Amino acid sequence: MKIFFSPFSPYVRKCLVTAHELGLDGRVQLLPSNANPVQRDPEIIASNPLGKVPTFFTDDGTVLYDSRVICEYLNELGNGALFPRSGDARWNTLTLQALGDGILDGALLARYEDVARPEPLRWPEWRAGQLDKAETSLAHLSAHPALMAPGRVDIGTLTVACALWYLDLRFPDLGWRDRHPAVAAWYAEFSQRPSLQADWAL
Repeated sequence: MKIFFSPFSPYVRKCLVTAHELGLDGRVQLLPSNANPVQRDPEIIASNPLGKVPTFFTDDGTVLYDSRVICEYLNELGNGALFPRSGDARWNTLTLQALGDGILDGALLARYEDVARPEPLRWPEWRAGQLDKAETSLAHLSAHPALMAPGRVDIGTLTVACALWYLDLRFPDLGWRDRHPAVAAWYAEFSQRPSLQADWAL
């Protein structure tokens, strides 16, 4: 198996964390890539018309994207339990995954505003609105502690952890821990999982 890799992509990280949790990380080869929202990578586009990472290749050459599809494929391949199969547990887990992905979506757009948009065209209020998605999402998690129940390990909690990793990476001055101590305490413990401590590089 192969994946187009960027060390700072939270979505690639999410896939690799999932593979690690399932004992599959040693089977995934990292491919160099240069995904960019403006100068798009033609090598990625040749396999994924969206030109985005993660783009994943199964052992039989099937191309999968995006992270939600890749992670569910890995879970099935590894006979895992990160995606409940049915019922309320499945919908709860997929919704928490969507919350984590939404935090990432907003954070990535704010990052692009900082580094990809020419300075005269930047819109501070729009950037603030994107980062506020993280703020309201963390407030939701604080108000619903059952979503971060001790021992809960699934694609929802893993995605939220990857989102918090990205906030720390790109917005170290955001100070989210001060406003959301319950989430901070959960993350301090959960982030010690070997999958989240792993350091991937080409």
